[in-house]
Amino acid sequence: MSRWAGPTLLIAVALAGCSTGGDQVMFPPASRTSDAHPSGPPSSAPQPTPKPVETIATGLPVPWGLAFLPNSSALVTLRDRGEVLLVAEGAKTLSVGHVPGVEPDGEGGLLGIAVSPTFATDHMVFVYFTARDDNRVMRMTFDGTTLAPGRIIVEGITKAPNHDGGRLSFGPDGYLYIATGDAGLGAPAQDKATLNGKILRVTAEGSPAPGNPFPGSRIWSLGHRNVQGMAWSRAGTMYASEFGQNTWDELNLIEPGRNYGWPNVEGIARQSGFVDPIQQWPTADASPSGITIGKDAAIYMAALRGESLWRIPLDTRGKVGTPQRLLQGRYGRLRTVVSAPDGRLWLVTSNTFRGTPRPGDDQILALRLPIR
Repeated sequence: MSRWAGPTLLIAVALAGCSTGGDQVMFPPASRTSDAHPSGPPSSAPQPTPKPVETIATGLPVPWGLAFLPNSSALVTLRDRGEVLLVAEGAKTLSVGHVPGVEPDGEGGLLGIAVSPTFATDHMVFVYFTARDDNRVMRMTFDGTTLAPGRIIVEGITKAPNHDGGRLSFGPDGYLYIATGDAGLGAPAQDKATLNGKILRVTAEGSPAPGNPFPGSRIWSLGHRNVQGMAWSRAGTMYASEFGQNTWDELNLIEPGRNYGWPNVEGIARQSGFVDPIQQWPTADASPSGITIGKDAAIYMAALRGESLWRIPLDTRGKVGTPQRLLQGRYGRLRTVVSAPDGRLWLVTSNTFRGTPRPGDDQILALRLPIR
């Protein structure tokens, strides 16, 4: 088993240009005051109240995906640069490498990132990106300072200037889930012979995961327009956010083999053969990207056009309550939200547009619950 360093030690190693050179990463233990020999009487001074919002990083050029490492630092993708950053609270943000073959175009580029659930032993990281001919998923390795290219495990996902999907997440079953878009074509979402407009479920090698609903297929669910958010409740229920077209954005409860209707229906249609969303929003209020489950067991959904963080409460049976609109207009467009190991939410903004940069506008924030 690897012993993973804390963020401060990790950054120090990176700045020194050191490489671990193997599976074990060893660092001296952090010093602490002995409980048996306190240095003095307990202080009666009041403790500072934690800030409700902390700024983790600023000045980021088109950040997209974020995934936490075991030491609570995070890897963050830069869509248009094809670059991955190492981000830790209170430490300098560092580049850990570029993903070869990234060719950004429109909404495409370096998008989702996911850290292996067995990272301590395999050091694997997975990225979703737009290449010259398609969208694809690459398996890489990270030794603490450098992200090294590996093999392509899924390819042939049709690319387009929009509707490229791109979110990667490991489910509680240990398999990798891949959200794809319909590439603006509509029809492929209903075609089981294509990978577009789907949620895929694969092994670390990119093969169809055991138990997939269609024999020999990577497809987990179909009929999606452009999924960019996936999350699981404590009970293992899967949810996904989805961009609508002109009328309704969606939050769906995902079950294997089910058809979510696109392009035949949009929003709640009550049409036989298709699964209706469990919640819907006018497109001006949402344009949803990333979602996560908070420590309060609610779904949090980042909205781009809606410039808000939506909180959707869940009851003990996983049914949704009335959505609450939070942070409306406060930080602009919100791309990604991830529940951090300490219970805060890390939020990634998306206000920098290709060709019209607004330096310093894109940032990563950490928010304590409840959000006011």
